[in-house]
Amino acid sequence: MGIICKAFFAWATMGTSSLLLIWLANCSFVNLSRLSTTTVAEANEPAGQAAPTDDYYAQQKTFVANPFCKACHLDFDEDELALNHELAGIGCERCHGESLRHRSDEGNITPPELMYPKERINPTCMMCHPRHEIEHVEDHQPILETGLSIFENEEPDEEAGHTAKYCTDCHGPDHRMQVRTVRWNKATGEIIK
Repeated sequence: MGIICKAFFAWATMGTSSLLLIWLANCSFVNLSRLSTTTVAEANEPAGQAAPTDDYYAQQKTFVANPFCKACHLDFDEDELALNHELAGIGCERCHGESLRHRSDEGNITPPELMYPKERINPTCMMCHPRHEIEHVEDHQPILETGLSIFENEEPDEEAGHTAKYCTDCHGPDHRMQVRTVRWNKATGEIIK
């Protein structure tokens, strides 16, 4: 944002030629030969590996989230869950989908719960973190032993007082917008006025 403000100030005071020079001085150029040739279909597939294969990109520390997401979700470059996935080269859309409908509605009428309902959290996580890996993580043992369901097709034993457990209850519990400017009826998706 600082570069944009400086550039606007320069344009307003010096003209467009000076703005171009300031912009060029503040921009880093991308080596186009290093850009990925991944297709859209390949990008939407679940991750088959935990880290980028290209050594150049594996050494970079850049936020891999969709820039449209960052426009509203300002602090997600500091969010634990987002950062852990970033280090593996995984951006927002890998888990949340393209979210075109959510980001395209200028009136903010698409509820996030409809875009990404809670019951899809565990199955989405398990696309890359399969059940057989989860069962062998020591920290998961208390959850698995008490019968709390973390797997898609298992129902928690409600008579024993167990409730469904979601991956994000422990991993990135703050991975959501903290302030909502629009409220929805979760059952109907209608905006509450």
